[in-house]
Amino acid sequence: MSDRPRVGLFVTCLADLVRPQVGFAAVKLLEEAGCEVIVPERQTCCGQPAWNAGDSGNAAAVARQVIDVFEAFDYLVVPSGSCAGMIRVHYPECLRNDEAYAERAKALAAKTHELVSFLVRVMGVSAVKAKCPAKACYHSSCSSLREMGVKSEPRQLLSSVEGLTLVELSDPEVCCGFGGLFSVKYPQISARMADNKLADASATGATILTGVDLGCLLHLAGRLERQGRTMQVRHAVEILAGMSDEPALGEP
Repeated sequence: MSDRPRVGLFVTCLADLVRPQVGFAAVKLLEEAGCEVIVPERQTCCGQPAWNAGDSGNAAAVARQVIDVFEAFDYLVVPSGSCAGMIRVHYPECLRNDEAYAERAKALAAKTHELVSFLVRVMGVSAVKAKCPAKACYHSSCSSLREMGVKSEPRQLLSSVEGLTLVELSDPEVCCGFGGLFSVKYPQISARMADNKLADASATGATILTGVDLGCLLHLAGRLERQGRTMQVRHAVEILAGMSDEPALGEP
C-alpha cells in the first residue's frame, strides 16, 4: 500500500489537443515531488466554455462527469488556473441545487489545486532541478491569480531554475485579453490588450514569456506570430520540468 498521495491529473483540453508536453511535464514534476499520478482516460472538458456562455445545463452535465471520475483521488491537480478555478469556484455554484452532487462538488472543489501552487503549498517543493539559460517574464493570468490565489509560487520555482533570470512586467496582473469567450465576442479589444501585454513583455528585455494558463499563452503566442516577433512563449511547467529545449508555442 503506497503512502504517496494519489493525484488525479486533469490534463485540460488545450494541453491534450495543442500542447501535450504540458501534461508530460506535469507528470514529471508531480512524480519527482513524491506523488502517485493517475491520468484517467474518462476525463473530459471541465465545462468552462459552456458555463461562460450561460449554458448551465451542459456545464452541470460536464461537472457531474468530472466529479464521478476524480472524486476518489486525494487531490485533483490541474496545469491551468482557469480550469482549476472552474472546478474549485464554479462547480459548487453550478450544482448547488443538485441533491445528488451538491456536496460532492464542494468536496472535490476543496481538494482541487493549480499544479505549481500544489507543488509549493501542499508538497513543500521549494526548488527544481532544471536549466534554462534565458531571461523570462511571468504573466499572472486572471483565473490563476484571482480565483486560485496563485502569485508567488510560480515565481519561486522559476527563480530556482539554473541559468534563468526572472524579470517582472510593469503590469504583471493586467489581463492579456484572452478571457475565454471574451476574445471571441470582442476580438478587437482582445487583440489590443494582448498587444499591450506583449509591449510590456518586450520592454523587459526577456526572451521568454511564461505563465500557467495555456489559453492566455496561446493567445499571446498567436499575436507574436502575427507581428513577426521572436520572443518565445512557454508554459511554466515546461521550464520547471527541464523541457525548455522543446519548440516554444507557435514554433514548428
